[in-house]
Amino acid sequence: MSQTFQTLDTADLAGKRALVRVDLNVPMEDGQVTDDTRLRAARPTVDKLASGGAKTILLAHFDRPKGKVVPSMSLRPVVEALAAALGRPVAFADDCIGPKARAAVAAMAPGDVLLLENVRFHAGEEANDRTFADALAANGDLYVNDAFSAAHRAHASTEALARRLPAYAGEQMRLELDALEQALGHPERPVLGIVGGSKVSTKLDLLTNLVTRLDKLAIGGGMANTFLYAQGHDVGASYCEKDLAETAREIIRLAGQNNCKLFLPIDIVVAEKLAPGAPARVRHVGSIDDEERILDAGPETVERLCRAMNNSKTLIWNGPLGVFEIPPFDKGTMAAARHAAKLAKAGDLVAVAGGGDTVAALNAAGVSEDFSFVSTAGGAFLEWMEGKVLPGVAALHR
Repeated sequence: MSQTFQTLDTADLAGKRALVRVDLNVPMEDGQVTDDTRLRAARPTVDKLASGGAKTILLAHFDRPKGKVVPSMSLRPVVEALAAALGRPVAFADDCIGPKARAAVAAMAPGDVLLLENVRFHAGEEANDRTFADALAANGDLYVNDAFSAAHRAHASTEALARRLPAYAGEQMRLELDALEQALGHPERPVLGIVGGSKVSTKLDLLTNLVTRLDKLAIGGGMANTFLYAQGHDVGASYCEKDLAETAREIIRLAGQNNCKLFLPIDIVVAEKLAPGAPARVRHVGSIDDEERILDAGPETVERLCRAMNNSKTLIWNGPLGVFEIPPFDKGTMAAARHAAKLAKAGDLVAVAGGGDTVAALNAAGVSEDFSFVSTAGGAFLEWMEGKVLPGVAALHR
């Protein structure tokens, strides 16, 4: 990766106050964290700062309080789980700026960790307000962004703050950017993309960018129905954005112009209702009754996709092939995920995946650990795949 930004390897940390933007927007139930993945992701950066003798001051958001103090959106309930994930005590301040934050920072010793209250309790955060960024910067000597998942937002704690202090990429941010560069920046070719999910309308920018950059692109999920319809195939009662048929045809033309081989389903799994264990049938594309719905990719489609993986060096995946949450319509996604994982584990394929549904599908298949990299970033991952500039990353560039 062309590292035009600094990493902590080059930083003088001893005694310094490090303001670290992390993602602690974790799922909670009855006041308890139900998934600590994002908390654990912060540990390598915190360990590095602590071992270097820095004072680590964590900045984060939780939920959407829209610039007001909403007690139910406080970060305080996260502290206990965060301390467990980091393997060290975590202090807490009731504000992220002002006297409370200043006093908590002043009480720190080298190696200590302090979590400041939800930055979104202040309207200046989402407004990327300079005065608010100045107030945040007052408590730090250096800035570290370790929240790639928030990097697509030009907020005070991700963008303006990075321009006020010496700025560094954290360890998780570095991992993420390295993996993405390997997958789409300067990948080993041929590169295969898999894009699934239900709507073409939400992934137009993504598809348009990818067909100009990939060697092969497989389209699955509900969005494949729109492409099949655009090619004149009957889709029965399936979810389909029929008004986007011409857009789909334009993407097919664009793929051809850019020598990107497009893989659309050649067989499909259909059922009359979407329910666990519903009677399902495999049909060839176009062979579908009026009341049937396409709910998964068929076995021939999956087999062809696996062969395409065998003949690729890099895979980038966003979105499932079918309604994987409801068996038996998970078979296509599970089979493809396991095959990709097998190739990645053997060192034959660089396999990078991201997006909420994709991560859930890989976890369900039990293969997340075998992929080269799995991004939990969601929106930032998608915007990066669309070829957009991410403000939180751009602000680190020097």
